[in-house]
Amino acid sequence: MISKKETPSKFRKSFSSKEGRTFSRDGKPSSKDGKSFSRDGKSFSRDGKSFSRDGKPSSKDGKSFSRDGKSFSRDSKSFSRDGKSFSKEERPFSKERRVGRRDFPKGNGMGPLVKKVEDDGTVRLNKFLANTGLCSRRDADEYIKAGLVTVNGKVVTQMGVRVTYEDDVRFNGERMRGEKKVYIIMNKPKDFVTTVSDPHAEKCVMDLISKTLCPERVFPVGRLDKSTTGVLLFTNDGELAEKLTHPSYQKKKIYQVTLDRNFKSSDMTKLSNGVELEDGMAYADEIAYVGDAKDVVGIEIHSGKNRIVRRMFEHLDYKVKKLDRVYFAGLTKKNLSRGQWRFLSDEEVLMLKMNMYE
Repeated sequence: MISKKETPSKFRKSFSSKEGRTFSRDGKPSSKDGKSFSRDGKSFSRDGKSFSRDGKPSSKDGKSFSRDGKSFSRDSKSFSRDGKSFSKEERPFSKERRVGRRDFPKGNGMGPLVKKVEDDGTVRLNKFLANTGLCSRRDADEYIKAGLVTVNGKVVTQMGVRVTYEDDVRFNGERMRGEKKVYIIMNKPKDFVTTVSDPHAEKCVMDLISKTLCPERVFPVGRLDKSTTGVLLFTNDGELAEKLTHPSYQKKKIYQVTLDRNFKSSDMTKLSNGVELEDGMAYADEIAYVGDAKDVVGIEIHSGKNRIVRRMFEHLDYKVKKLDRVYFAGLTKKNLSRGQWRFLSDEEVLMLKMNMYE
């Protein structure tokens, strides 16, 4: 129990526990199972090992440290371990010797990344084979070692060989046609159908992508209604597309909704609490007015159900006049006019693959 008589008004320098162990902050040693500690003396011992900040076995002023026979020095920028000495420049895995590390521009919070290799139009042979759907990169390495792969008629068994998509790459005599992975973001305009091909549609989003600039076969990730505008992603990376669209992954989407009349705050609460639709409950993770207008609402959802936003508002007897997706899986339509598109940067592709976004 703490003694009130010994206790100063603000802080107490000592107290004792029920087990009879005493602790001190005023320079008097205290003991706990044979272990002693002192703050004024700036030293303590434990299991026969002693440490000091006042110039004894280790020194903060001298910038040197010693523990279990291992010593380190900041002044000489060197350290020793197991009888071996290293300078800062020779230090194993030193920060300065880490090849290919760099930082992202401030503000994106993505941390270090392997340095980008110049895009010279080539790709590693094992990646080329993996892109054809033949096998994984690891299996491709085994096929290469076994001499089952030829490039332009020559057997290749060396690891790290780079090829182009125009090279004649064959596995067991059969030509493999690899395809470069492509990632595109578009600001979808109104009245365009989100599909690869539709003979009954007058306008299709695929018609907006130049075959000259993007000869690869890409497809839209998910769907936006014909009258819905905003962020739309295209790729030929099937694995990534599944992660972004499968309901179990619950990717964040933000829409700006323009309604036929002012949206009641009570109805805003209803959407936050959830409304029951024909295929189950639907919730708004976040919802708020956009600016001063009461008929324009911003809504954040994670559900991937078909026409979910429109059905949520229609359930409350509102008609959606305009629906614009402004955010999808970390991507926005910034600097893209209606109908414009661009290739994603390497950083954006990495963000999608590493799931480094909300």
